[in-house]
Amino acid sequence: MRRDVIHSLLVANRGEIACRVFRTCRDLGITTVAVYSDADADALHVREAGLAVRLPGAAPADTYLRGDLVVAAALAAGADAVHPGYGFLSENAGFAAAVQEAGLVWVGPPVKAIELMASKTRAKELMAGAGVPLLAPVDPATAGEDDLPLLLKAAAGGGGRGMRIVRELGALPGELQAASAEAASAFGDGEVFAEPYVERGRHVEVQVMADAHDTVWALGTRDCSLQRRHQKVIEEAPAPGLDDSLRERLHEAAVAAARAVGYRGAGTVEFLVSAEGRPYFLEMNTRLQVEHPVTEAVFGLDLVALQLRVAEGEPLPQPEPPQPSGHAVEARLYAEDPARDWQPQTGTLLALEVPDAPGLRLDAGYTGGDTIGVHYDPMLAKVIAHAPTRPEAVRLLARALERARIHGPVTNRDLLVRSLRHPDFAAARLDTGFYDRHLAGLTAPGPGDPATAALAAALAEAVRPGALAAGGPPPVRFGAWRNVPSGPQRKRYRGEPDGAEHEVAYRTPRTGAPEPYDAPGVRVLAVRPDRVTLELDGVTRHFTITTDPDADRVYVDTPGASYTFTALPRFTDPATHTAPGSLLAPMPGTVVRVADGLAAGAAVEAGQPLIWLEAMKMEHRILAPASGTLTALHAVPGHQVEVGALLAVVQEDPAPAPVPEETA
Repeated sequence: MRRDVIHSLLVANRGEIACRVFRTCRDLGITTVAVYSDADADALHVREAGLAVRLPGAAPADTYLRGDLVVAAALAAGADAVHPGYGFLSENAGFAAAVQEAGLVWVGPPVKAIELMASKTRAKELMAGAGVPLLAPVDPATAGEDDLPLLLKAAAGGGGRGMRIVRELGALPGELQAASAEAASAFGDGEVFAEPYVERGRHVEVQVMADAHDTVWALGTRDCSLQRRHQKVIEEAPAPGLDDSLRERLHEAAVAAARAVGYRGAGTVEFLVSAEGRPYFLEMNTRLQVEHPVTEAVFGLDLVALQLRVAEGEPLPQPEPPQPSGHAVEARLYAEDPARDWQPQTGTLLALEVPDAPGLRLDAGYTGGDTIGVHYDPMLAKVIAHAPTRPEAVRLLARALERARIHGPVTNRDLLVRSLRHPDFAAARLDTGFYDRHLAGLTAPGPGDPATAALAAALAEAVRPGALAAGGPPPVRFGAWRNVPSGPQRKRYRGEPDGAEHEVAYRTPRTGAPEPYDAPGVRVLAVRPDRVTLELDGVTRHFTITTDPDADRVYVDTPGASYTFTALPRFTDPATHTAPGSLLAPMPGTVVRVADGLAAGAAVEAGQPLIWLEAMKMEHRILAPASGTLTALHAVPGHQVEVGALLAVVQEDPAPAPVPEETA
């Protein structure tokens, strides 16, 4: 059998997964090659690679999805192998074939296996023949009330794109059209199929690894039930609460699926497990999964190294997989605001620091100083914890996230910590509706003390170089009156992302450190521009302060919570007001479409979708804030817009005049 020794490897991807593959390559002595778009010219994966090749443009369709350019880049850099990572071209059979036709080693499954699993409808037919348990498909054209609820899914892709839950028969035609349009935009194929939607189902998957010597490993189970918009947020291995017979059945079905398509390399067979414990095949991902680190931790393996070994034609190291040990949990850290419909966030990531401790692992695609743009997925990093038991792993991960320093755009960090500590998660009561039920509580204001954190921020600012003169801040004169240093100073902050305002009062004596004004129970122990120590009702607490002067933001980190504040001016700027009914872009993105027939003068209903924005691989609907008349429409399909851009204006219908009572 042919042996292909890999000396130089190009990763046809970006961000965290490219950095992850490069790490293994460095350990194995393999030269690394990156590709990058113009938007990624200074990205972490480019900085970490030995060589890098530019793909002109910024949009994925012009860069990372151009298989011809990626193959040309591999040849130009002298690479002899290509690893696809996940997403982009990782499950594109045509790209895999082009890599091999160019004489390069493809670090992935056979082209035929990718083709067979590329369409979920065809894959289900194949799995039925292999004896893998399935949900019976439903023909949308003949669906009735008894078939509800239904799940609509794109046949050619995943990641939640083109997926809809239908609970009312009258909504089916419109949801079919919307799902098909989104699938066509995301995958170039508008085929959509329907199947029963399993309420309170769990998303459980099995990692498989196969070689060309008839060995197939089933590397345990993972639970990936905590999802937003059908995309995973927290994953763990092994999947908790499965009895031995169900676990064995899942392993056998996964191996049968891999053998049915002659699989080689790393792949994942995904199942939906009903509340009654019945498993149903969902799909097979013919690539490495985002959540692969939890399997690596439990089995003590490097799955990327095994992928390279199999691609070189070598057998797996032994006929049976190693024995698992302990429990691992992974959290995906996203630049997004869960409290505002999971809106992706952009801007400069000033700091990303996760504590280093035994059992913790950080797989990151960004570091402090990097820019988070609009073109790609908003995942910043994955934090993984491994411990002897599930409770220990969960506790370790929650504490690491809580203590992390993450400064810049809003992230889902607080949501992750609260999710890990939620009673349902602690008790392994897991299903894909977790966030549908608990999101409001998980994003409500927490039990922290933002007012004291704002006080610490103001005290630190008071002693920053330039703020002191002769032992205190210089007098500030307004008109005919004078604000003397001995009088109270006032500072206003807006908390992010909740928007709550905090006003802080402090006094700076002629000598000595600033002290709180009218704050009983608070005593200042130490103040520096970067660190404040306060005694609160007899308990000493430390606050680490980081300031971003370019954005008037200050970040306050404590051992139990983190806060972000924006300094507010003393007086409100009238220019910041917008006309009532103005619809502003909540994030930078591209206008992909507007509602049919939408034009100035059109009547709209409250909650009606008017405009669709695409940002960071996700579609976002802009809804009419009230029933009324569209008086202006500035959004044009295909146009890029910045955050805060005026998209449209809706003039609300006046309230009907009260009808006078009839008089006798």
